[in-house]
Amino acid sequence: MTGAAVDVVLPCLDEVGALPWVLSRLPEGYRAIVVDNGSTDGSAEVAAGLGAVVVREERRGFGAAAHAGLLAATAEYVAFCDCDGSLDPAQLPGLLGPVIAGSADLVLGARRPQRGSWPLHARIANVVLARRLRRLTGERITDLGPMRAARRVGLLSLDLQDRRSGYPLEMFLKAHRDGWRIRELPVPYAPRTGKSKVTGTLRGTVTAVRDMSAQLKAAAAALAPGPVRPGRGSEGTP
Repeated sequence: MTGAAVDVVLPCLDEVGALPWVLSRLPEGYRAIVVDNGSTDGSAEVAAGLGAVVVREERRGFGAAAHAGLLAATAEYVAFCDCDGSLDPAQLPGLLGPVIAGSADLVLGARRPQRGSWPLHARIANVVLARRLRRLTGERITDLGPMRAARRVGLLSLDLQDRRSGYPLEMFLKAHRDGWRIRELPVPYAPRTGKSKVTGTLRGTVTAVRDMSAQLKAAAAALAPGPVRPGRGSEGTP
C-alpha cells in the first residue's frame, strides 16, 4: 500500500515515555493520528515532532479521544491502538488483512498477555464480559481489547455515542446488530510504559465496568428480533 492507506487512531493521555517506540512501529503507509486528551507531559509536542497528526480533544474519556480520531481520519481503513507501549502497531497489518480482503468487517485484537501485563482484577472482568457477550450475541469473542480495524465509512455509520470506557463495547455491539462479520485475531500484550489510567487501577476497572454495563443494557433491547439495517463495513455492502 502506498500513501496513507490506513489511519491509526492513538488516544493519548500523558504517554510521552511510550510514544517514540509506538510511532516507530507503524508500518509504511499507516498514518498516526494521536489524539491528545489533556496531557501535561508534552505528549502532543513529542508526537507532532515525530510526524504524527495531532488532534486535541478536551473532553476527557477514552471514547471522546477515540471518536475524535475517527472523525479526523480520511483514509479508507481505520485502526485503533493504545499508545502506552502495551500493543505493537506492527501487528496492525494482520488485523487489516481480512478487512482489506473483504472477508471481515471488523477485526478485533485478542490480547495474549505477557507476564505482568494484565492485573488480575482486569483479567477477571474481561473474562466475565466476554462470556456475557458470547451469550448475548453468539459471536466467538474472548477479549474486547482496544486494538481493532475496520473501514472508516462503516465505523461512521454505526453512530457511536459513548465517550467514555464503553466506546469499544458499543462499537462491537452495534457492528453485531448491523450484521457485520466480526473476527478476532491474537495479538501480544506487553506491560505498558508508565502508569495505567483505566484497567491498571481498581477504580478505573470499576468505572469501565459501569460504562460497559450501560451499553449491555441498551444492547439487550437493540438486539431484539427485527430488521437488520444496511451498513456493513464497506460502502455499498448490504
